Amino acid sequence: MDQMQEVMVLRDVLIPGGRVCDITLSGGKVTHIGASERADTVCRCSDLLVLPAGIDMHVHMRDGSQAHKEDWESGTKSALAGGVTVVIDQPNTIPPVTTGKILQDRAHLAEKQTYCHFAINAGVTTDADLDGMSRAGAMAFGETFAGPSSYGEALSRDDLKSAIHKIRSLDGLITLHAEVVQEGQDTTLAAHDTLRSIAGEREAVRMIRDLTPPGSRIHFCHVSAADTIADIREQGSGTIEVTPHHLFLSHETCEPEDTHAKVNPPIRTEAERKRLWECWDSIDVIASDHAPHTQQEKSAGFHDAPSGIPGVETMIPLLMAEVLEGRIPLTDVIQKTSTRPAQILGIEPAGYQPGMRADFALYPKTCRKIRADDLSSKAGWTPYEGMVGVFPSQVIMSGQIACENENCIRTDPMWLKGRGYIPEK
Repeated sequence: MDQMQEVMVLRDVLIPGGRVCDITLSGGKVTHIGASERADTVCRCSDLLVLPAGIDMHVHMRDGSQAHKEDWESGTKSALAGGVTVVIDQPNTIPPVTTGKILQDRAHLAEKQTYCHFAINAGVTTDADLDGMSRAGAMAFGETFAGPSSYGEALSRDDLKSAIHKIRSLDGLITLHAEVVQEGQDTTLAAHDTLRSIAGEREAVRMIRDLTPPGSRIHFCHVSAADTIADIREQGSGTIEVTPHHLFLSHETCEPEDTHAKVNPPIRTEAERKRLWECWDSIDVIASDHAPHTQQEKSAGFHDAPSGIPGVETMIPLLMAEVLEGRIPLTDVIQKTSTRPAQILGIEPAGYQPGMRADFALYPKTCRKIRADDLSSKAGWTPYEGMVGVFPSQVIMSGQIACENENCIRTDPMWLKGRGYIPEK
Protein backbone atom coordinates (compact mmCIF):
# COMPACT_ATOMS: atom_id res chain seq x y z
CA MET A 1 0.00 0.00 0.00
CA ASP A 2 1.16 3.56 -0.75
CA GLN A 3 2.51 4.94 2.51
CA MET A 4 0.61 8.18 2.06
CA GLN A 5 -2.66 6.22 2.03
CA GLU A 6 -1.95 4.22 5.16
CA VAL A 7 -4.48 4.78 7.92
CA MET A 8 -3.46 5.43 11.52
CA VAL A 9 -5.95 5.61 14.36
CA LEU A 10 -5.34 7.30 17.70
CA ARG A 11 -7.79 5.37 19.85
CA ASP A 12 -9.63 6.70 22.91
CA VAL A 13 -8.25 10.23 22.79
CA LEU A 14 -9.50 12.62 25.46
CA ILE A 15 -10.02 15.89 23.58
CA PRO A 16 -9.95 19.09 25.68
CA GLY A 17 -13.56 19.69 26.59
CA GLY A 18 -14.19 16.14 27.74
CA ARG A 19 -15.04 14.13 24.62
CA VAL A 20 -13.34 10.74 24.20
CA CYS A 21 -13.09 9.53 20.61
CA ASP A 22 -10.88 7.99 17.96
CA ILE A 23 -8.92 10.22 15.59
CA THR A 24 -8.27 8.79 12.13
CA LEU A 25 -5.23 10.01 10.17
CA SER A 26 -4.44 9.46 6.50
CA GLY A 27 -2.52 11.30 3.81
CA GLY A 28 -0.97 13.61 6.38
CA LYS A 29 -4.35 14.91 7.58
CA VAL A 30 -6.96 14.20 10.20
CA THR A 31 -9.72 12.51 8.22
CA HIS A 32 -12.29 11.53 10.83
CA ILE A 33 -13.24 12.09 14.47
CA GLY A 34 -15.40 9.44 16.10
CA ALA A 35 -15.57 5.66 16.11
CA SER A 36 -12.90 4.26 13.80
CA GLU A 37 -13.08 1.40 11.37
CA ARG A 38 -10.11 0.11 9.32
CA ALA A 39 -6.60 0.99 10.52
CA ASP A 40 -3.11 -0.06 9.47
CA THR A 41 -1.64 1.29 12.73
CA VAL A 42 -3.40 1.80 16.06
CA CYS A 43 -2.04 3.92 18.92
CA ARG A 44 -3.91 3.36 22.16
CA CYS A 45 -4.23 6.64 24.02
CA SER A 46 -6.55 6.05 26.99
CA ASP A 47 -3.73 6.61 29.49
CA LEU A 48 -2.05 9.42 27.54
CA LEU A 49 -2.41 13.15 26.94
CA VAL A 50 -2.67 13.72 23.18
CA LEU A 51 -1.65 17.19 22.01
CA PRO A 52 -1.30 18.77 18.57
CA ALA A 53 2.48 18.78 18.10
CA GLY A 54 4.47 21.91 18.79
CA ILE A 55 5.81 24.65 16.53
CA ASP A 56 9.01 26.21 17.87
CA MET A 57 9.13 29.68 16.30
CA HIS A 58 12.68 30.40 17.45
CA VAL A 59 15.57 27.97 16.99
CA HIS A 60 19.20 28.26 15.90
CA MET A 61 20.08 24.98 14.19
CA ARG A 62 23.71 26.00 13.53
CA ASP A 63 25.28 23.48 11.06
CA GLY A 64 27.90 24.46 8.45
CA SER A 65 31.01 25.76 10.21
CA GLN A 66 29.09 25.50 13.50
CA ALA A 67 28.11 21.86 13.09
CA HIS A 68 30.13 20.99 16.19
CA LYS A 69 27.48 22.88 18.22
CA GLU A 70 24.47 21.42 16.40
CA ASP A 71 23.42 20.29 12.95
CA TRP A 72 20.05 19.79 11.32
CA GLU A 73 19.95 16.09 12.15
CA SER A 74 20.76 16.41 15.85
CA GLY A 75 18.68 19.56 16.32
CA THR A 76 15.54 18.23 14.68
CA LYS A 77 15.82 14.89 16.47
CA SER A 78 15.94 16.95 19.64
CA ALA A 79 12.81 18.80 18.53
CA LEU A 80 10.88 15.61 17.82
CA ALA A 81 11.92 14.04 21.13
CA GLY A 82 10.35 17.07 22.83
CA GLY A 83 7.06 16.95 20.92
CA VAL A 84 7.91 19.61 18.29
CA THR A 85 7.33 18.82 14.60
CA VAL A 86 7.97 22.29 13.10
CA VAL A 87 11.03 24.48 13.76
CA ILE A 88 11.67 28.00 12.46
CA ASP A 89 15.40 28.56 11.97
CA GLN A 90 16.87 31.99 12.63
CA PRO A 91 19.14 33.65 10.04
CA ASN A 92 22.16 34.74 12.15
CA THR A 93 24.08 31.75 10.84
CA ILE A 94 27.60 31.61 9.36
CA PRO A 95 27.28 32.96 6.71
CA PRO A 96 24.19 34.99 7.65
CA VAL A 97 21.06 34.48 5.56
CA THR A 98 20.94 37.74 3.60
CA THR A 99 20.15 36.69 0.00
CA GLY A 100 17.69 34.40 -1.70
CA LYS A 101 20.49 32.07 -2.76
CA ILE A 102 21.90 31.73 0.74
CA LEU A 103 18.40 31.08 2.08
CA GLN A 104 17.73 28.36 -0.46
CA ASP A 105 21.17 26.84 0.05
CA ARG A 106 20.42 26.59 3.77
CA ALA A 107 17.03 25.05 3.07
CA HIS A 108 18.59 22.46 0.75
CA LEU A 109 21.16 21.61 3.43
CA ALA A 110 18.32 21.16 5.91
CA GLU A 111 16.33 18.98 3.50
CA LYS A 112 19.17 16.45 3.43
CA GLN A 113 19.27 16.03 7.22
CA THR A 114 16.11 17.20 8.93
CA TYR A 115 13.80 14.86 10.83
CA CYS A 116 10.95 17.36 11.24
CA HIS A 117 9.28 20.09 9.21
CA PHE A 118 11.18 23.37 9.07
CA ALA A 119 11.18 26.93 7.79
CA ILE A 120 13.95 29.49 7.32
CA ASN A 121 13.77 33.15 8.34
CA ALA A 122 15.43 35.96 6.40
CA GLY A 123 18.23 38.02 7.91
CA VAL A 124 17.65 41.76 8.28
CA THR A 125 20.92 43.65 7.78
CA THR A 126 21.89 46.80 5.94
CA ASP A 127 22.87 44.80 2.84
CA ALA A 128 20.13 42.14 2.92
CA ASP A 129 18.08 41.40 -0.21
CA LEU A 130 14.66 41.37 1.46
CA ASP A 131 12.73 41.04 -1.82
CA GLY A 132 14.90 38.17 -2.98
CA MET A 133 14.56 36.26 0.29
CA SER A 134 10.80 36.74 0.30
CA ARG A 135 10.59 35.23 -3.19
CA ALA A 136 12.96 32.44 -2.14
CA GLY A 137 10.61 31.25 0.60
CA ALA A 138 11.50 33.11 3.82
CA MET A 139 8.94 32.36 6.51
CA ALA A 140 9.52 35.67 8.36
CA PHE A 141 12.12 38.42 8.67
CA GLY A 142 14.45 38.22 11.65
CA GLU A 143 15.27 37.69 14.43
CA THR A 144 15.99 41.37 13.68
CA PHE A 145 18.41 42.88 16.16
CA ALA A 146 17.49 46.14 17.86
CA GLY A 147 20.29 45.20 20.28
CA PRO A 148 23.45 43.15 19.59
CA SER A 149 23.63 39.45 20.43
CA SER A 150 25.62 36.34 19.46
CA TYR A 151 26.29 36.42 15.69
CA GLY A 152 23.89 39.36 15.32
CA GLU A 153 24.75 43.05 14.98
CA ALA A 154 22.23 45.69 16.02
CA LEU A 155 20.70 47.90 13.35
CA SER A 156 20.79 51.66 13.74
CA ARG A 157 17.47 53.43 14.32
CA ASP A 158 17.33 54.64 10.69
CA ASP A 159 18.23 51.23 9.27
CA LEU A 160 15.65 49.54 11.50
CA LYS A 161 12.97 52.01 10.40
CA SER A 162 13.82 51.40 6.74
CA ALA A 163 13.69 47.62 7.23
CA ILE A 164 10.34 47.70 9.07
CA HIS A 165 8.79 49.82 6.31
CA LYS A 166 10.19 47.58 3.57
CA ILE A 167 8.95 44.41 5.26
CA ARG A 168 5.54 46.06 5.72
CA SER A 169 5.42 46.63 1.95
CA LEU A 170 6.12 42.91 1.45
CA ASP A 171 3.33 42.02 3.90
CA GLY A 172 6.01 40.18 5.86
CA LEU A 173 6.23 39.30 9.53
CA ILE A 174 9.19 40.96 11.27
CA THR A 175 10.49 39.32 14.45
CA LEU A 176 12.46 41.57 16.78
CA HIS A 177 15.17 41.16 19.40
CA ALA A 178 14.54 44.21 21.59
CA GLU A 179 17.44 45.23 23.84
CA VAL A 180 19.56 48.24 24.70
CA VAL A 181 23.01 47.21 25.90
CA GLN A 182 25.09 49.34 28.27
CA GLU A 183 28.85 49.29 28.57
CA GLY A 184 30.40 47.73 31.64
CA GLN A 185 32.11 44.69 33.14
CA ASP A 186 30.17 41.59 32.13
CA THR A 187 31.46 39.24 34.84
CA THR A 188 28.42 37.57 36.44
CA LEU A 189 24.80 36.71 35.69
CA ALA A 190 23.69 39.65 37.82
CA ALA A 191 26.00 42.01 35.91
CA HIS A 192 24.69 40.58 32.62
CA ASP A 193 21.17 41.39 33.84
CA THR A 194 22.21 44.95 34.65
CA LEU A 195 23.98 45.60 31.34
CA ARG A 196 21.03 44.22 29.35
CA SER A 197 18.39 45.63 31.66
CA ILE A 198 14.61 45.46 31.70
CA ALA A 199 14.61 49.25 31.25
CA GLY A 200 16.64 48.77 28.07
CA GLU A 201 14.24 46.13 26.80
CA ARG A 202 11.31 48.48 27.37
CA GLU A 203 13.18 51.36 25.70
CA ALA A 204 13.80 49.21 22.61
CA VAL A 205 10.12 48.23 22.47
CA ARG A 206 9.08 51.91 22.61
CA MET A 207 11.54 52.77 19.84
CA ILE A 208 10.17 49.98 17.65
CA ARG A 209 6.62 51.21 18.27
CA ASP A 210 7.59 54.72 17.14
CA LEU A 211 9.18 53.36 13.94
CA THR A 212 6.37 51.00 12.96
CA PRO A 213 3.78 52.04 10.34
CA PRO A 214 0.13 50.93 10.70
CA GLY A 215 -0.59 47.47 9.37
CA SER A 216 2.84 46.07 10.18
CA ARG A 217 3.09 42.50 11.45
CA ILE A 218 5.39 42.68 14.48
CA HIS A 219 6.50 39.82 16.74
CA PHE A 220 8.65 40.41 19.82
CA CYS A 221 11.10 37.58 20.50
CA HIS A 222 12.01 36.29 23.99
CA VAL A 223 10.40 39.04 26.07
CA SER A 224 11.91 38.71 29.53
CA ALA A 225 9.95 41.00 31.86
CA ALA A 226 6.41 41.65 33.02
CA ASP A 227 6.60 45.42 32.47
CA THR A 228 7.68 44.90 28.86
CA ILE A 229 4.67 42.66 28.27
CA ALA A 230 2.42 45.34 29.80
CA ASP A 231 3.95 47.97 27.50
CA ILE A 232 3.39 45.87 24.37
CA ARG A 233 -0.19 45.07 25.36
CA GLU A 234 -0.94 48.71 26.17
CA GLN A 235 0.48 49.81 22.83
CA GLY A 236 -1.21 47.00 20.91
CA SER A 237 2.01 46.80 18.94
CA GLY A 238 2.73 43.13 18.35
CA THR A 239 2.66 39.52 19.44
CA ILE A 240 4.69 38.34 22.42
CA GLU A 241 7.05 35.38 22.71
CA VAL A 242 8.50 34.17 26.01
CA THR A 243 11.09 31.43 26.55
CA PRO A 244 11.17 28.61 29.10
CA HIS A 245 14.47 29.88 30.49
CA HIS A 246 12.90 33.17 31.49
CA LEU A 247 9.97 31.30 33.07
CA PHE A 248 11.98 28.62 34.88
CA LEU A 249 15.40 30.15 35.66
CA SER A 250 16.65 33.16 37.62
CA HIS A 251 20.19 34.34 38.27
CA GLU A 252 19.50 34.20 42.00
CA THR A 253 19.02 30.43 41.84
CA CYS A 254 22.20 29.88 39.79
CA GLU A 255 25.84 30.23 40.70
CA PRO A 256 26.91 33.86 40.04
CA GLU A 257 29.36 32.96 37.23
CA ASP A 258 27.41 30.02 35.72
CA THR A 259 27.94 30.60 32.00
CA HIS A 260 25.41 27.85 31.18
CA ALA A 261 22.70 30.32 32.20
CA LYS A 262 24.20 33.23 30.21
CA VAL A 263 21.71 34.22 27.53
CA ASN A 264 20.38 37.33 25.76
CA PRO A 265 18.14 38.81 27.08
CA PRO A 266 19.46 37.70 30.48
CA ILE A 267 17.61 35.60 33.00
CA ARG A 268 16.32 38.00 35.63
CA THR A 269 15.77 37.98 39.40
CA GLU A 270 13.60 35.37 41.10
CA ALA A 271 10.98 38.02 41.81
CA GLU A 272 10.89 39.00 38.11
CA ARG A 273 10.64 35.35 37.07
CA LYS A 274 7.52 35.01 39.24
CA ARG A 275 6.09 38.25 37.83
CA LEU A 276 6.55 36.84 34.32
CA TRP A 277 4.37 33.85 35.23
CA GLU A 278 1.70 36.32 36.40
CA CYS A 279 1.57 37.55 32.79
CA TRP A 280 0.84 34.05 31.48
CA ASP A 281 -2.50 35.00 29.92
CA SER A 282 -0.87 37.87 27.98
CA ILE A 283 1.79 35.67 26.35
CA ASP A 284 1.04 34.62 22.76
CA VAL A 285 3.81 32.10 22.18
CA ILE A 286 6.28 29.98 24.11
CA ALA A 287 9.40 29.40 22.00
CA SER A 288 12.73 27.95 23.05
CA ASP A 289 15.34 30.25 21.46
CA HIS A 290 17.29 26.98 21.15
CA ALA A 291 20.88 28.26 20.89
CA PRO A 292 23.37 25.44 21.52
CA HIS A 293 27.03 25.92 22.37
CA THR A 294 29.45 23.21 23.43
CA GLN A 295 30.61 22.56 26.97
CA GLN A 296 34.09 23.74 25.98
CA GLU A 297 32.74 27.05 24.64
CA LYS A 298 30.66 27.60 27.74
CA SER A 299 33.70 26.85 29.94
CA ALA A 300 35.41 30.10 28.96
CA GLY A 301 35.51 32.99 31.40
CA PHE A 302 32.14 34.69 31.89
CA HIS A 303 32.89 37.69 29.67
CA ASP A 304 34.12 35.48 26.79
CA ALA A 305 31.58 32.65 27.04
CA PRO A 306 28.89 32.83 24.32
CA SER A 307 25.28 33.55 25.22
CA GLY A 308 22.68 30.91 24.48
CA ILE A 309 20.82 27.91 25.91
CA PRO A 310 19.72 24.67 24.22
CA GLY A 311 16.01 24.16 24.82
CA VAL A 312 13.90 22.80 21.95
CA GLU A 313 13.67 19.33 23.51
CA THR A 314 12.77 20.49 27.02
CA MET A 315 10.36 23.33 26.15
CA ILE A 316 7.05 21.46 26.08
CA PRO A 317 8.07 18.80 28.66
CA LEU A 318 8.71 21.57 31.22
CA LEU A 319 5.27 23.04 30.51
CA MET A 320 3.61 19.62 30.67
CA ALA A 321 5.04 19.12 34.15
CA GLU A 322 3.28 22.37 35.12
CA VAL A 323 0.06 20.95 33.65
CA LEU A 324 0.34 17.78 35.75
CA GLU A 325 0.94 19.91 38.84
CA GLY A 326 -2.26 21.83 38.07
CA ARG A 327 -0.52 25.18 37.66
CA ILE A 328 -1.46 25.85 34.01
CA PRO A 329 -4.25 24.45 31.78
CA LEU A 330 -3.46 21.92 29.07
CA THR A 331 -5.41 24.08 26.61
CA ASP A 332 -2.98 26.95 27.20
CA VAL A 333 0.01 24.76 26.32
CA ILE A 334 -1.71 23.78 23.07
CA GLN A 335 -2.56 27.40 22.30
CA LYS A 336 0.90 28.84 23.03
CA THR A 337 3.05 26.09 21.48
CA SER A 338 0.93 25.01 18.51
CA THR A 339 -2.24 26.93 17.61
CA ARG A 340 -1.05 30.51 18.05
CA PRO A 341 2.37 30.05 16.40
CA ALA A 342 0.58 28.56 13.37
CA GLN A 343 -1.76 31.57 13.21
CA ILE A 344 1.07 34.10 13.47
CA LEU A 345 3.20 32.38 10.83
CA GLY A 346 0.38 31.38 8.49
CA ILE A 347 1.22 27.68 8.81
CA GLU A 348 -1.47 25.03 8.45
CA PRO A 349 -2.39 24.12 12.04
CA ALA A 350 -2.24 20.71 13.65
CA GLY A 351 -5.33 19.74 15.60
CA TYR A 352 -8.20 17.42 16.33
CA GLN A 353 -10.57 18.40 13.50
CA PRO A 354 -10.87 16.81 10.03
CA GLY A 355 -8.61 18.50 7.48
CA MET A 356 -6.02 19.63 10.03
CA ARG A 357 -2.35 18.64 9.90
CA ALA A 358 -1.88 15.16 11.41
CA ASP A 359 0.93 16.06 13.83
CA PHE A 360 0.45 14.90 17.42
CA ALA A 361 2.54 14.24 20.52
CA LEU A 362 1.43 11.57 23.01
CA TYR A 363 2.46 12.24 26.62
CA PRO A 364 2.34 9.91 29.62
CA LYS A 365 0.87 11.30 32.84
CA THR A 366 4.17 11.01 34.68
CA CYS A 367 7.19 13.26 35.10
CA ARG A 368 10.85 12.30 35.01
CA LYS A 369 14.03 14.15 35.81
CA ILE A 370 15.70 16.00 32.96
CA ARG A 371 19.23 14.80 32.33
CA ALA A 372 21.57 16.04 29.60
CA ASP A 373 22.68 12.46 28.87
CA ASP A 374 19.11 11.68 27.76
CA LEU A 375 18.85 14.59 25.32
CA SER A 376 19.66 14.63 21.59
CA SER A 377 21.34 18.03 21.17
CA LYS A 378 25.06 18.07 20.43
CA ALA A 379 25.45 20.68 23.17
CA GLY A 380 25.62 17.87 25.72
CA TRP A 381 24.28 19.96 28.61
CA THR A 382 21.08 21.59 29.83
CA PRO A 383 20.41 24.34 32.40
CA TYR A 384 17.37 22.31 33.48
CA GLU A 385 19.45 19.38 34.78
CA GLY A 386 17.55 17.69 37.62
CA MET A 387 14.28 19.55 37.02
CA VAL A 388 11.26 17.51 35.94
CA GLY A 389 9.51 17.25 32.59
CA VAL A 390 6.96 15.11 30.77
CA PHE A 391 8.43 13.77 27.53
CA PRO A 392 6.28 12.27 24.76
CA SER A 393 6.25 8.50 24.34
CA GLN A 394 5.31 8.90 20.66
CA VAL A 395 5.32 11.75 18.16
CA ILE A 396 3.21 11.55 15.00
CA MET A 397 4.17 13.73 12.01
CA SER A 398 2.05 13.84 8.85
CA GLY A 399 0.19 10.78 10.10
CA GLN A 400 3.32 8.66 10.59
CA ILE A 401 5.28 7.71 13.68
CA ALA A 402 8.33 10.01 13.67
CA CYS A 403 9.59 9.39 17.20
CA GLU A 404 8.91 6.58 19.66
CA ASN A 405 10.46 6.46 23.14
CA GLU A 406 12.86 9.18 21.93
CA ASN A 407 14.07 7.08 18.98
CA CYS A 408 13.53 9.18 15.87
CA ILE A 409 12.51 7.81 12.48
CA ARG A 410 13.02 9.86 9.31
CA THR A 411 9.66 10.12 7.52
CA ASP A 412 8.76 12.87 5.04
CA PRO A 413 9.73 16.24 6.56
CA MET A 414 8.84 19.34 4.57
CA TRP A 415 10.32 22.77 3.99
CA LEU A 416 7.50 25.19 4.83
CA LYS A 417 7.76 28.33 2.70
CA GLY A 418 6.49 31.80 3.53
CA ARG A 419 3.65 33.62 1.80
CA GLY A 420 6.00 35.56 -0.50
CA TYR A 421 7.44 32.41 -2.08
CA ILE A 422 7.59 32.31 -5.88
CA PRO A 423 8.56 28.88 -7.28
CA GLU A 424 11.45 28.81 -9.70
CA LYS A 425 10.43 28.10 -13.28
